[in-house]
Amino acid sequence: MTRKLFGTDGIRGTANQEPMSASTALKVGMATAAHFMNGNHRHRVVIGKDTRLSGYMIEPALTSGFVSMGMDVILIGPMPTPAIAMLTRSLRADIGVMISASHNPFQDNGIKLFGRDGYKLSDAAEADIERRILNGLENDLAGPENLGKAKRLDDANGRYTEYVKQTFPRGLRLDGLKVVIDCANGAAYKIAPDVLWELGAEVIAVGVNPDGFNINKGCGSTDLDALKTTVATHNADIGLALDGDADRLLVVDENSDTIDGDQLMALIASSWHGQNRLKGDGVVATVMSNLGFERCLDGLGLKTLRTQVGDRYVVETMRDKGCNIGGEQSGHIILTDYSTTGDGLIAALQVLAVIAERGRKASEVCNMFDPLPQVLRNVRFVGNNPLMQDSVQTSISAGEARLSGSGRLLVRKSGTESLIRVMAEGEDLGLVNAVIDDIVGEIENGKGL
Repeated sequence: MTRKLFGTDGIRGTANQEPMSASTALKVGMATAAHFMNGNHRHRVVIGKDTRLSGYMIEPALTSGFVSMGMDVILIGPMPTPAIAMLTRSLRADIGVMISASHNPFQDNGIKLFGRDGYKLSDAAEADIERRILNGLENDLAGPENLGKAKRLDDANGRYTEYVKQTFPRGLRLDGLKVVIDCANGAAYKIAPDVLWELGAEVIAVGVNPDGFNINKGCGSTDLDALKTTVATHNADIGLALDGDADRLLVVDENSDTIDGDQLMALIASSWHGQNRLKGDGVVATVMSNLGFERCLDGLGLKTLRTQVGDRYVVETMRDKGCNIGGEQSGHIILTDYSTTGDGLIAALQVLAVIAERGRKASEVCNMFDPLPQVLRNVRFVGNNPLMQDSVQTSISAGEARLSGSGRLLVRKSGTESLIRVMAEGEDLGLVNAVIDDIVGEIENGKGL
């Protein structure tokens, strides 16, 4: 069946509107419980959230759904997405749930589901959950004597803090490094500054005053201006930017220049390759990663394995090919030696470890390659997908022909928003912009806004 609720990263939408309503969240909890209930043991689910106001609505609705099916609920409160994946495994839970819309503004929210192994659910599992919602769940309800219970886990912050610190090289410290950390007023606002300070860094924290409305607003990995200003003002050695649920990382060097996910993956891969820690002889990246990244890995004798956009597809390929580093240009970096999903804080510690070990500036360490000119334009649309129009497809084919041999073109519909993303890269920036302009123009002449 065609999935209607789930996109590339769980369920996402505007809070208090379908599908992110309390009634749908209740059904998702019930259907997810029904999918995972097997055996006679007490089943349990771990539920975390970020700092959005609507989390107060979605969390109890999901809790009610799980409890009604006879499943016990462990409530974590505001915590990074990778912490929920870790705690699901650590607590031997059957399911992990993260309530978050990641880098989206506060008015959006989402539901991400993890299996007992800490990995995001497969397409087949999500399709079965949708089928159960569609077919009704009344016959699966627990009897009055078998209802689940809900409780809060008081030491969740401490568990995750210690876990993250253990991923930093033993005997190495961050003493003498002045680090700015931007937590996007999101899920890592308490944990991230503490981890860095406990490892010896001088920490300047921004984006650590969530009010339910300011998550990702003028801060975090989607808006680096405040971080760059703070790095310059405090003469810091490096700036780290997380997103709302802390599964992404972008970096700003001491000159306030941006270091994206491609550069960070190349850095970690180079370091691990030199330590004989890299598995699979390469790195898994998406079709969005720059050609310069691929050429950098080629120079190291490593492969670039590309997937469609979405960290879940990166993880699937990593597991299939035996790789332990993968991620996205946007800052999702998955290091499966430590985590089953993107973890911005763990990735940050790997970057800081290389800087501390080499005793060099961030700009010298993190700029691994010269990226090819790459342009990305987003076109919002209403109604039908503009990519179904013949005129748009003709324009895309013409653009591919113009870039053939000297660059790449990628046009796709966003999996989480009503956007068409148009990306092109190549040696000639003028040609890249011309190709982008032609395709965007055709989209805007149709359903684009």
